[in-house]
Amino acid sequence: MTHDTAPCELVLHGHRMSYRTAGDGPVIALIHGITSTSDTWRELLPLLAERHTVVAPDLLGHGDSAKPRGDYSLGAYAAGLRDLLLALGHERATVVGHSLGGGVAMQFAYQFPERCERLALISSGGLGREVHPLLRAASVPGSELVLPLIAAPKVLDAGAAVGAFLARIGLRPSADLGEIARGYASLGNSRSRLAFLHTLRAVIDPIGQRVSARDRLYLAREVPSLIIWGERDPVIPAEHGRDAHAAMPGSRLEILPQAGHFPHLDESRRVARAVGQLVGDSKAADIRTEDLRERLLAGPGAG
Repeated sequence: MTHDTAPCELVLHGHRMSYRTAGDGPVIALIHGITSTSDTWRELLPLLAERHTVVAPDLLGHGDSAKPRGDYSLGAYAAGLRDLLLALGHERATVVGHSLGGGVAMQFAYQFPERCERLALISSGGLGREVHPLLRAASVPGSELVLPLIAAPKVLDAGAAVGAFLARIGLRPSADLGEIARGYASLGNSRSRLAFLHTLRAVIDPIGQRVSARDRLYLAREVPSLIIWGERDPVIPAEHGRDAHAAMPGSRLEILPQAGHFPHLDESRRVARAVGQLVGDSKAADIRTEDLRERLLAGPGAG
């Protein structure tokens, strides 16, 4: 069965929002990472759409969505996801986030617990300080002067040539090389670069990731949760996933030995199966205000 996943768009708060949607059934929202777009789900979306309604936006500042001067915080992205889902007629969803999108997914679950049925994190940000040095370097003041050079076509062509060379000598590169190159290619104009820097600096500084959800993971105790990580992730270490799993009672952890930072591209069928099982085998969270209040007062050490 095939699914049309061509981009659609609507206007929210005066800004263009591009998204892809397909399928029918329980709603799954797919949230991409920084410099990425909904196209990163090109392998996963059709697989999930066989049994689910899937919505995958281009976050503001990314892809074909608008790139306004505005708020690029995790909270703003989470609110934007809520608004998109409501505009499309979806009151609740299982939220799946990759990298930066994992931080958005956790923020969505925290801000709008009544709208989050389940939570899946794929090589997620927001779970520890460590992150690739290139992202830390990009957060340094003045990096906006260097980004146009990194995103220059000649540099990107050289990166593509390296990937082709590795393939010719039998060293198959993971999806990481191609997706990272695609991300840098998206920074070819000043509006995209500014949106990237605003987003990056909201969560990363020269020391590393500066926004962490680890002290609030206990609040997800009753939200069916899945954590997927590539053991070979060069951007965010897999140890963050193991630590998050230990802090999220009842969560399920899948470490993919051969995958890098983009498990949904390296092993799309395995990831689709895991997300499908999360939806099919668990009851959607139904968190009441009083339950949340009791959990907040009890704190992370409560049983």
